[in-house]
Amino acid sequence: MEKTIEDPPTSAVLLDHCHFSQVIFNSVEKFYIPGGDVTCRYTFTQNFIPRQKDWIGIFRVGWKTVREYYTFMWVTLPIDLNNKSAKQQEVQFKAYYLPKDDEYYQFCYVDQDGVVRGASIPFQFRPENEEDILVVTTQGEVEEIEQHNKELCKENQELKDSCVSLQKQNSDMQAELQKKQEELETLQSINKKLELKVKEQKDYWETELLQLKEQNQKMSSENEKMGIRVDQLQAQLSTQEKEMEKLVQGDQDKTEQLEHLKKENGHLFLSLTEQRKDQKKLEQTVEEMKQNETTAMKKQQELMDENFDLSRRLSEKKMIYNALQREKERLEGENDLLKRENSRLLSYMGLDFNSLPYQVPTSDEGGAGQNPGLVYGNPYSGIQESSSPSQHAYWMGSEGRRKSPWHTDRVLLCGPSWA
Repeated sequence: MEKTIEDPPTSAVLLDHCHFSQVIFNSVEKFYIPGGDVTCRYTFTQNFIPRQKDWIGIFRVGWKTVREYYTFMWVTLPIDLNNKSAKQQEVQFKAYYLPKDDEYYQFCYVDQDGVVRGASIPFQFRPENEEDILVVTTQGEVEEIEQHNKELCKENQELKDSCVSLQKQNSDMQAELQKKQEELETLQSINKKLELKVKEQKDYWETELLQLKEQNQKMSSENEKMGIRVDQLQAQLSTQEKEMEKLVQGDQDKTEQLEHLKKENGHLFLSLTEQRKDQKKLEQTVEEMKQNETTAMKKQQELMDENFDLSRRLSEKKMIYNALQREKERLEGENDLLKRENSRLLSYMGLDFNSLPYQVPTSDEGGAGQNPGLVYGNPYSGIQESSSPSQHAYWMGSEGRRKSPWHTDRVLLCGPSWA
């Protein structure tokens, strides 16, 4: 293929993904004289907007992807697309870059994403006085070719039905995957809520426990102070009793003072008794606080166990999700493999999918046995065959030359009838 200074943007886009009606080619001749420049005229439709890297290429008829161009020219962007005259454009191909054979070619408009937006009718590069060729074939050979084409169309339709079934399975798997993802999100949300609740409860219990410890320390300190005070009062009482005995022995006038001291001693005993009762109440409160702390620790352990169970369930759901994802990828790979095999088989048979008059389902497995002329069996029988020429099926002609299963000594075809 001839190329200019910079290669155009291309892709592996197939024919059934193109939009041929967005750019219309005008005044395309049936043939062009070799050695002269060719002017290509085209018109943009109303909804199409050209871009900077769009290009027009010359393709041999039967091309499969936009990478099979022979030569190309960049498209000149119009200044005002709203102007009617701006939608009618043209490019000129120099004679040096044009094909030198008499095969059929066509113009194709390709945008900067590598998608075909328009295609012209086929044409040839040949002298003006070249005569059309008339080739005749027998009716039996024509019927045999038509029958074989019907069988191929039937096999192609069965492959399409199988592809549709795989697509439906893929859709069901995607729905199931979506459901599992929703369940996973729900479990994650519940887990987050539980973790937050456990954290809040733990913070609350830690704060309450700290407050109880502080109160216990304060009560302990007060009890120590009260014990010291009681010891001091007992020592003071002993001292006062001794002094009272001395006063009784030494002086009867001290009787009233002694009675007063006895009363004070009684009050002190009453106060001491009340303080001991308060101390017992504080000890009971401390014991209850310890029991509450034990209960809180048990609840915390239960919540941790529940959180561990939820984490385990979440891990199982993730494993199921990964398995479903791998199954989905495997099905998509099989679907792509079927598409590529269908395209390869059509290319092998020399057929263009869009050129078929109708789409017919494929035959059952083992259909290769119905045509004894194929050395390696029917290519649609499900057996993976190499695409190399050495493994294709051939017949041996009467002259000993190798021929394809559909070769005939005569061909029924009138000259170029592209209009």
